Amino acid sequence: MTTPPAPIQPADAPAPAPAPAPRPARQVTGLVPTEPVRASAYVCQAVSCLSTGSQGVLEALVDQVTGEGMTDVAIKRVGCLGLCASGPLVQVPETGDIFTHVAPESVEPLMGALRTTRPGDTLHEAAPFFARQVRIVTDRSGIVDPESLDDAVAHGGYEALRQVLATRSPAEVRDEITASGLRGRGGAGYPTGLKWNTVAKAPGSPKIVICNADEGDPGAFMDRSVLESDPHRVLEGMAIAAYAVGATSGYVYCRAEYPLAVARLRKAIREAAKHGYLGPSVLDSPFSFEVDVRLGAGAFVCGEETALIASIEGGRGTPRPRPPYPAVSGLRGLPTLINNVETYANIAPILHNGSAWFAGIGTEKSKGTKVFALAGRVVNTGLVEVPMGTSLRDIVYGIGGGIVDGRPFKAVQTGGPAGGCIPAQFLDMPVDYESLTAVGSFMGSGGMIVMDDTSCMVDVAKYFMDFCREESCGKCVPCRVGTSQLWLLLDAITRGEATEADLATMERLADMVRRTSLCGLGQGAPNPIFSTLRYFRDEYAAHILDRACPAGVCEIGNEGNVA
Repeated sequence: MTTPPAPIQPADAPAPAPAPAPRPARQVTGLVPTEPVRASAYVCQAVSCLSTGSQGVLEALVDQVTGEGMTDVAIKRVGCLGLCASGPLVQVPETGDIFTHVAPESVEPLMGALRTTRPGDTLHEAAPFFARQVRIVTDRSGIVDPESLDDAVAHGGYEALRQVLATRSPAEVRDEITASGLRGRGGAGYPTGLKWNTVAKAPGSPKIVICNADEGDPGAFMDRSVLESDPHRVLEGMAIAAYAVGATSGYVYCRAEYPLAVARLRKAIREAAKHGYLGPSVLDSPFSFEVDVRLGAGAFVCGEETALIASIEGGRGTPRPRPPYPAVSGLRGLPTLINNVETYANIAPILHNGSAWFAGIGTEKSKGTKVFALAGRVVNTGLVEVPMGTSLRDIVYGIGGGIVDGRPFKAVQTGGPAGGCIPAQFLDMPVDYESLTAVGSFMGSGGMIVMDDTSCMVDVAKYFMDFCREESCGKCVPCRVGTSQLWLLLDAITRGEATEADLATMERLADMVRRTSLCGLGQGAPNPIFSTLRYFRDEYAAHILDRACPAGVCEIGNEGNVA
C-alpha cells in the first residue's frame, strides 16, 4: 500500500504537536492481597472465555477491588471452568458460587459477593453441570493459574514425580499403570501399561516420549483446554512416563491453531526446567528428561502416530504401514512412546492415589473417567469429565441440561469424523469403549456432538465425509479416491438426484474403503455412513424415493419437510 504524502503546512504554521506516546498494553493477570485472603475471584482465562471478554472482566475486578481498598481479596487468573456456553465465568471458591456471562461493566453482583464473603461460609450447592462430574484430569483446571509453576506446585504439581524418583523403580511404575487399567485416551483405547512395557523392553536407545496434542476432530477441544489450563499436569505425566520406559527426551506435538495452549506450554517447560523438574538431573536424581514443542500445520491425518512422527522428522505428514509399530521403531527409528494429552494427565493422580483407586472408577473394562467436549444442540456446551459407564442420558440431560428449546433428541455423534451417530434408543447406554463399539461408534478422543430433530442425518454423513476427503493425505488410493466418490454420492442424495442403485453402490464402496485404506482416517471415514444407514435409513429413502428432506435441511422438494 502506498503511503499518502503528508499535507503541506503554511510557512508560519506552528509546529504540529508530537504524537502522544502509545499507552503500554496492560499486563493484568490478577491481584495478590496484602492481607490473609478473605475472598477470591477466579476468572476463567481459557480461549472460550477470553473470546467473550474475560480479560476485560479480570481488569475491571482488579480496578474495583483496588479502588475499594479490599486488601484481603484475591483476583486470580485460572484455566477452563468447563461451562463454556456461559462465559465469561468467574468463581468465588470460598462459597462455590459461579457467575456466568460476566461483563466488565456488570461486575457489581460479583463485587457484592466479594464484599460479604467471610471465612467459614457454607459452600453453596453446585449446579448439576458441576455436581454430576468426577474430576481427575481436570481437577486443577479452574483452580490453578496456568502460567504459574508455584501455584501448580502448591496444588500438588510434580509431587508424584518426586515420589517416583525417590522410591520406585521404572518397572514398579509400569506395573502400577498396568494395574490401574488405564487405556489410551486418544481413541483406540489401547492399554497404557502394555504400551509402556513394549517401549521399555524394545531394543534401541535412546528412547523417546511424545505427547500427541494434534486434536483435529470437529467439535473437540479437550486437549486444548487441558494444555491451556494445567500444562504442568501433562509435563509431569510425560516425565513419569519417560522415567518408566527409559527415555531421556520428548516432544509435545501440538496444533499451531492453539496459540494460547502453545504459549502456556512453552512457558511451563521453561519454568519447570529452570526449577529442576525437567532437564538434566531432574530433582537431583540420575534421571534426565528434555522436552520440546513441535507444531503441526493442522493436518487431521497427523493425529495418526506414524504420520505424526513423519511430521516431527520434517517430512510430509503421511502414515506408513505397520508393523513395525512406533513402540519398536518410531521417531528416527528409535523406540517411541506416544500417548495423548489426557492419558498423560491421568498419570500423576494414579501414582499419587494408587492403581486400586483409579481401577475402582468406571466399568470392568473401561477404568477411570473420560473428558468429553459436549457440543451441538445441547443447553450446556462445554468440557465435562465423568466416570466411564455414565449413560448418555446423564451426560446430555443431567449435565448438558437437555436439548436447546426443548426439541426432541435425535442423535449424538461420538468419535469424531470416523465415529458414529447414536440414536435416542440408546440414551440409557453406558458410555465406555465396548458399548460404543457395539452400537457402531467408538470413543475417539472425546468429542460429543448432540443433534435434535432439525438435523438431517444424510447431511451429517455428507459433512463428515467432506471433512475426511479434505483431510486425506492422498497416499493410498482407497482413501484418496474413495472418500471423494462417497462424498459425490452423498451429495447426489441430498440434492434428490440419486437412485436406489446409487445407494447400493455407496454401501459397497464404503465397505471397500474401510477394509483397504492404509490408516485410521480412511478406515474410519465410512463410519458415519454405516451408522446413519443403520439407524436412519428411512431418511435416505425419503431423499431418494420421495425427493424430500424430512428435516428440511437439504435443498430438494418441500414435500414432507418440517419447519
